[in-house]
Amino acid sequence: MTQQHVVHAPLSQGELTGYVHSTESGAGVDGPGMRFVYFMSGCQFRCQYCHNPDTWKLHAGRQLTVAQAVAEIAPYAGFLKFAGGVTVSGGEPLMQPEFVGALFTAIKQRYGLHTALDTQGFLHANVDDAWFDQVDLVLLDIKHSDPQRYLEITGQALQPTLDFAQRLKRLGKPVWLRYVLVPGLTDGAADIARLADYAASLGGIVQRVEVLPFHQMGAGKWAQLGLTYPLADTPPPTAAAVDAARCLFAARGLTVC
Repeated sequence: MTQQHVVHAPLSQGELTGYVHSTESGAGVDGPGMRFVYFMSGCQFRCQYCHNPDTWKLHAGRQLTVAQAVAEIAPYAGFLKFAGGVTVSGGEPLMQPEFVGALFTAIKQRYGLHTALDTQGFLHANVDDAWFDQVDLVLLDIKHSDPQRYLEITGQALQPTLDFAQRLKRLGKPVWLRYVLVPGLTDGAADIARLADYAASLGGIVQRVEVLPFHQMGAGKWAQLGLTYPLADTPPPTAAAVDAARCLFAARGLTVC
């Protein structure tokens, strides 16, 4: 029997599928104003202080088409138009670049909302410059300024993230820099000063720096997954330590919160 070769038509933007771990409406810490947040599944980092280890696996979530994902914004779109916007976080969104890029485009086309990408930028080389056209703001997570310490914390190299920051500078893309302050891990004054110098060198694209105090709220998820939490005995930073870190960034003329 002759076997027929069937050529399938390419998927439309709305038919592309991706894995969304979860969503949150009314988030107030993932970009300007109130945000609708998509937490994408999949991350190649294994950060010691990760509070969402349940997002690491690429297929750990709902498989949605772009059209289905965009439809979830519908009840909130009118409010988000003037109150905030949409953030795509993770996991790591650049693990699913085709889907996330199409999602940003569809959000812009349908609702015209402000968009933010929450990323560590490690995989940025997998997308072209035009991919970022529909992204209004990048929440850039730089976890340490020393390459060896960065590798110890994340399991990955620092340089691709620094290259991504330079790319954003070239594109003139606004950035909120995020830094998690962990006692004994990321709170060294010299390390923070080095990162602050680097952030200042990026020029006007860094609109603000967020120093985020480490917390233990993710410990339960590690336990549920049968994982050993490496920072189980690490306390949150003191208020004085957080203020000191913020002052190091502010001394370089950066807006800090």
